[in-house]
Amino acid sequence: MKPARALELLNFFMADVQAGIGPFLGVFLQARGWGTDVIGTVMTIGGIAGVFASSPAGALVDATRHKRAVIVIAGVMTTLASGLLWISHAYWTVAASQVATAVTGAALGPAMAGITLGIVRQRGFDRQFGRNQVANHAGNVAGAALSGWLGWRFGFGAVFALSAVFGVLTVIAVSMIRRDAIDHDSARGLDSGARSDAHDDPDTKGLRILLHCRPLLLLAASLLLFHLGNAAMLPLYGMAVVASHQADPSAFTAETIVIAQGVMVVAALVASRLIRWRGYWWVILATFLALPLRGVIAASLMTPWGVWPVQALDGIGAGLQSVAVPALVVRLMQGTGRVNVAQGVVMTVQGVGAALSPALGGVLAHRFGYSSAFLVLGAVSVGSLALWLCFKTSLRHACRVDADADRSAPGATQPLT
Repeated sequence: MKPARALELLNFFMADVQAGIGPFLGVFLQARGWGTDVIGTVMTIGGIAGVFASSPAGALVDATRHKRAVIVIAGVMTTLASGLLWISHAYWTVAASQVATAVTGAALGPAMAGITLGIVRQRGFDRQFGRNQVANHAGNVAGAALSGWLGWRFGFGAVFALSAVFGVLTVIAVSMIRRDAIDHDSARGLDSGARSDAHDDPDTKGLRILLHCRPLLLLAASLLLFHLGNAAMLPLYGMAVVASHQADPSAFTAETIVIAQGVMVVAALVASRLIRWRGYWWVILATFLALPLRGVIAASLMTPWGVWPVQALDGIGAGLQSVAVPALVVRLMQGTGRVNVAQGVVMTVQGVGAALSPALGGVLAHRFGYSSAFLVLGAVSVGSLALWLCFKTSLRHACRVDADADRSAPGATQPLT
């Protein structure tokens, strides 16, 4: 199998593994008597662990020549951590499972970006990563649909079994990528003329990398605010409708995922074309515009059919970001040898927002009701839109896309300004 096709197959199967039981966790714990505030805090514990793991995970991906093994180990550990939830529902057992899932899952994003870059190089990254994300979202649709049906038909235990099956298929898919297909220097963003010393640059390590690249810092800060408002909406919306006894927990949660991921497939398909047409700045702006509107609709339509506009907007935002953000990081950091460190750092910062979001949303829903929670979460996300617009001039220059820039790769020589 061609490496590019094997990448897409890997992304399809890895989607279910990477998420664990994902949004099903909320309704799974709710069915066992957990309150929304406690569910939110246990999710936040896992999110915080992922925050601390993301930057080291990116550095590991840059340093290692065993990137396929990173995916195998992370996938197996994530599957085992999800299975732990079925064995025990005690608070600290669930928290430990979420920590393990977040830590191992933190390596999957940079690893996939690094392997893709190592196979297709910088020039082909945008298009191939877009195809990867189409496969990933399609895998989420298939996994969610099967989980919903199996959960409705056989109970939550079948959801855990399906996660294990996808874990095995992920390992098989990884083995289809030939070891010699990955150029590990290109995978970390090094150009041929810079391979001898770029990886020793002490100014591009860890979180300090943000201080040397202002566009990267602005991107990370905007994503932090976006995910602070966005991350809690899906599990809260599922719990809101299920709590009112309007839908079956497994089936409705699966429906929320299938709708969002179905729209993400389309969004990921057109993302690379939109980037070439309008540039990264406009594409990311569109994702920031979708979230406040989503919060208002979620607060107004807590019904089984209201899930369609709520999750369609989620699909637009997340689908475009899943392609545009990693591709922009690659462009900004090309030539530094620290592409995957930068991917991990951006994930770390946005992970802060995603980690705090469930706790914020859970407390708001517990104290003031679901409608107030959705409105506040949508209002918080307006900060990302304001930040993106306030620094429009410098960001648009850094995010530009044109044929000459692609050929000369200016980001390879001037990313840290």
